[in-house]
Amino acid sequence: MIPHHLIEGPEHAPVLIMGSSLGTDAAMWDAQRALAGRFRVIRYDHRGHGGSAVPDPPYEIADLARDVLALMDALGVERAHHCGLSIGGMIAMWLGAHAPERVGRIVAVCTSAQLGPAAMWQERAAAVLAAGTTEPVADAVVDRWLTPPFAAAHPQARDRLRAMLTGCDPVGYAACCGAIERMDLRADLPRIAAPTLVISGSDDPATPVEHQRLIAEAIPGARHEIVAPAAHIAAVEQPAAVTTLIREHLT
Repeated sequence: MIPHHLIEGPEHAPVLIMGSSLGTDAAMWDAQRALAGRFRVIRYDHRGHGGSAVPDPPYEIADLARDVLALMDALGVERAHHCGLSIGGMIAMWLGAHAPERVGRIVAVCTSAQLGPAAMWQERAAAVLAAGTTEPVADAVVDRWLTPPFAAAHPQARDRLRAMLTGCDPVGYAACCGAIERMDLRADLPRIAAPTLVISGSDDPATPVEHQRLIAEAIPGARHEIVAPAAHIAAVEQPAAVTTLIREHLT
């Protein structure tokens, strides 16, 4: 499947592919659009999210990663830098381990190599499928994406992220929950040879800092940075810091 995507930046610049979190779409990265001054930035929507199609479930992280490879093939991109947040970071790490010839550098933001408990993902998926919408889980999920002071001071940012979540197809969202439930990339991490930057949000309750520390320790030569204060969607809460870290790592 070729995901829906947005392309910005000079035609012959190095390509940077950006994958967003579970429950958001390519617009999650709007605050990083300045990167298109130096890179050919391709932001995509995961299957079941934004403008992308909703293939029949189940999905695995490998399926979502192969969607990115299909996108690269369709655009004639042989090799690219890969930056992902949350499930987007899981996809970037899978690509680094299983398609190293397609990967330049990796930026993995607020993500995990193994994220339980399984029951949490099963219950969330069941609630969404029973309701036929992500609405029943929306507030609890979005409350983990931004620190309470930031959400209170920036209600429009919270509302925008919530709208992305409630706009997700329930079948596609639930299937992506299943992909995370079954994911275990821990054995893949030592195989990643691409220069890797791992970024944490200091106050991330969804993928706490220890998860990124374990990733950085397992990937040879990886670097770990923490931005603060920030919860799960650090790219929204600390846009300048995250953009700077990405730009510096890729150049």
